[in-house]
Amino acid sequence: MIKIGMMIGDRYEILEKIGTGGMSDVYKAKCHKLNRYVAIKVLKQEFSENANFVSKFRIEAQAAAGLMHPNIVNVYDVGEENGIYYIVMELVEGITLKKYIEKKARLSYKEAVSIAIQVSMGIEAAHNNHIIHRDIKPQNIIISKDGKVKVTDFGIAKAATSNTITSNVMGSVHYTSPEQARGGYSDEKSDIYSLGITMFEMLTGRVPFNGETTVAIAIKHIQEEMPSPKEFVPEIPASVENIVLKCCQKSPDRRYQSMQELIADLKQSLVNPEENFVVMDDPDSSGSTRMISDNDMAQIKRRSVYQESPEHLERQDSMRLRSEVSASYEDGEEEEDEDEYDYNPKMEKVTTILAIVVGIVICIVIIFLALRIFGGLGSDEDRKSPIITTEETESTVSYVEMPDVSGRNVEEARSMLTELGLNPQIIYEESDSYEEGIVISADVSVGASLQAGSTVTLTVSAGSEGIEVPVVTGKTFEEANSELIGLGFLVNKTENYSDTIGEGIVVSQNPSGGKAPRGSVITVTVSLGPEQEKVRVPNLVGLSEEDGTFEAIEAGLEIGSVSYVYNEEIQEGHICYQSYSHGSYVDPGTSIEIKVSQGPEPSQEVTYRYNDSITAPTAAEAPDYVSGSEVQIRLETDDGQVLLETTVTTFPQSANYYGLTSSGGTITMTYTVTVQGSTTTDPETGETVSTPGTTESRSFTRRVEFTAE
Repeated sequence: MIKIGMMIGDRYEILEKIGTGGMSDVYKAKCHKLNRYVAIKVLKQEFSENANFVSKFRIEAQAAAGLMHPNIVNVYDVGEENGIYYIVMELVEGITLKKYIEKKARLSYKEAVSIAIQVSMGIEAAHNNHIIHRDIKPQNIIISKDGKVKVTDFGIAKAATSNTITSNVMGSVHYTSPEQARGGYSDEKSDIYSLGITMFEMLTGRVPFNGETTVAIAIKHIQEEMPSPKEFVPEIPASVENIVLKCCQKSPDRRYQSMQELIADLKQSLVNPEENFVVMDDPDSSGSTRMISDNDMAQIKRRSVYQESPEHLERQDSMRLRSEVSASYEDGEEEEDEDEYDYNPKMEKVTTILAIVVGIVICIVIIFLALRIFGGLGSDEDRKSPIITTEETESTVSYVEMPDVSGRNVEEARSMLTELGLNPQIIYEESDSYEEGIVISADVSVGASLQAGSTVTLTVSAGSEGIEVPVVTGKTFEEANSELIGLGFLVNKTENYSDTIGEGIVVSQNPSGGKAPRGSVITVTVSLGPEQEKVRVPNLVGLSEEDGTFEAIEAGLEIGSVSYVYNEEIQEGHICYQSYSHGSYVDPGTSIEIKVSQGPEPSQEVTYRYNDSITAPTAAEAPDYVSGSEVQIRLETDDGQVLLETTVTTFPQSANYYGLTSSGGTITMTYTVTVQGSTTTDPETGETVSTPGTTESRSFTRRVEFTAE
């Protein structure tokens, strides 16, 4: 039983309940180990008692904990205590997309597309890690106070659906794909379908299929045609309509095949909303059945009549070709009756030549269609070069002969293989027969022909008393380096880009375990983070807040803090300031602070209010502040009015003031720091001089803006 104030896992203090769902309750908590606020999702009792569900739930939650992306609610920890199963997640202050749609009735197409792009990026990161959400819906999408969109509950839906959770608990039947409704196999394209339904709801304020029971709704997903969002909101652009309809195709093969394809079309729709660029695939068209025509039937009948007489058959073919040629003439001659046809040697020669020409044309058409159909199944590079000669292929691939490295020193063997273009991997094992550092064997026989770049695993002696090689993958390089050096190993650092592992984290190591002699070289590969190119900052000044936001998102940037100021030059509601100048180059995903004009400052007196919580000093503001120590708080407005002057030991502190005459103010925090004493020795007299410890007062200020009443 969860109670406010209790501790979970000896580090998480439950502060308040902030939400509830079909399977769990969500609480706001404070992590005392890292001094940060988190959200804790606690399984309800009926699911905690299901051992099979709990097992799958933990496996999926641990997999989701490996996801780190700006558009995903990150999972920090998974645990169990006294029958309470919980997940510790990033705390996102905001509202769900479901409540946001209800609040605004429906969203503009630009806002809906912007949200869909961010959701797609989060889902794409999960799909790249082979994690399928299976429960995409507005209730599982959170919009934070600063406008960032995050997807939550990754990994939980699979555990739920694999344990026959009823649809009323899952609450997802309005967004489920046809294959999920049938209880069949679901993959990445199931998430694409659910996202399409979510986009439909953003654009129209309603779901496409509804009914009195969950079964009735599920049947509609399987059987009924998907309505167009333009039926409810005619001003939706054609490209956005087509994107939604392609996402929601009944057959997974007709939907977008990856989130990358969907993101590309969503971005294009912001630039060219009315352009018809969405390709609606129909994989069944090439194998479709063709209706037989009257002409075809007539030919079949004629052939069946004359099939016993080859002469009649040959004569009929000649007559048919002649009639087809004659029909193209403009002199209006009528065809001779087939039964009155007379043999003409010259015409027979003409028709024979024409038959050969037509046959060649038909062969060319068949070959072209075959290349288009079967060549399209390969990669982009295959389509560019459908024919590659054996000679070309053999000339681009080089092979080397495996040398004998047994009995050599490991570094000497490593150098030999590297010079040949091979990739040596080292494993150690204890041995009384070989000195430490000597190669015992290789997994490739001597003289074998190997393609350049192949991996060769060498088994190397760790001596009779090797040292256990620790696993350092997942740690920072500093942690890994310190640990390995402390055990007597040498560290060789290599770096590589990674879309999934954060910068500075060890991606792999060689050797990856076992025992190795002291002084051995351990190679660690460290992530450089995703390989990114700089993006050019667009000019946002003069644009409306909405258009400026989409312009920034389209450029690959994010909008940071937004403030509203009086400005006589820029029209009200339009951006008058951006923190990065137009034309500068920054990293993708950089947050740009903007200020929006409120128009000229009114001549009449304006009053302000300040309703907020004063949080504890941050590490950036006060690096030597100790949590729980006394802090003197002084809140003073710009016109000199002191609103608050008190001393506290706990945070946050609420502040509620009305009728203020200034638009902002300053919070000054003062705290004390103990400086330890020191002992010195006079070099001339040898006398020891002790300086006692002292306490010092230190202060910092924090700017706050008030809200106009």
